Amino acid sequence: MGEQLLKGQVALVTGAGKRIGRAIAITLGRAGADVIVNYNQSRHGAQATIEEIAAMGVRAIPLRADVSRPRQVAGMFRAIQKRFGHLDLLVNNAGIFFARKWDELEEKDFDRVLAANLKGPFFCAQAAARMMMRQGAGNIVNISSLGGLQAWPSYMHYCASKAALISLTRTLAKALAPVVRVNSVAPGSILFPDEERTPTVRRMIRAIPLRKAGTADDIAQTVLFLATHSGFITGQIIAVDGGKSIP
Repeated sequence: MGEQLLKGQVALVTGAGKRIGRAIAITLGRAGADVIVNYNQSRHGAQATIEEIAAMGVRAIPLRADVSRPRQVAGMFRAIQKRFGHLDLLVNNAGIFFARKWDELEEKDFDRVLAANLKGPFFCAQAAARMMMRQGAGNIVNISSLGGLQAWPSYMHYCASKAALISLTRTLAKALAPVVRVNSVAPGSILFPDEERTPTVRRMIRAIPLRKAGTADDIAQTVLFLATHSGFITGQIIAVDGGKSIP
């Protein structure tokens, strides 16, 4: 199983029932952490994640909560406090992504994306930081996006939410220092095994300097680095994008 650098630690990964969140949760479990698998709709995916982590000999529990709803976030953290008594790592991964043309965007679109991608991470970070400040240490990693660093016209509401999350990361890093470190991982083009390599996808890959798409494991390994080997890093945005963000 390799070196268990997180043995004895407790990690919460939001949106851990599928895709990048699932990969992060499994990677942290492999590193020895007990993992809280948060989900909202992906119950079966969350259960599969838990079973894979539990097979490694560490604890894994599901906690359902819609992170865009502060009351549900508060309930989730009460359950964590009761079950574990501490929290060492929060990974704010849950979020939503959908396209809208600029002249078709409605208030409900902004409300939906900002609630999930910005308000949710803040209230999770707020609740986690209260626990971490009491215990004298902690680590928060926000999963932002290359869209928070670049302009994608068909996703301007999404880009705005992720740019705000990047700003929130830096602000929290100052507010919570020196006790809690806060960083962000900004994924670029990530492909999953079940996704088809369409002509659009192939054009996207050709635009990446490394000429390949990333994987969920690329993101998970970066989160693991921030959780284990980055004691002098806070307030930083790490783009995992194959060089696509190079000016």
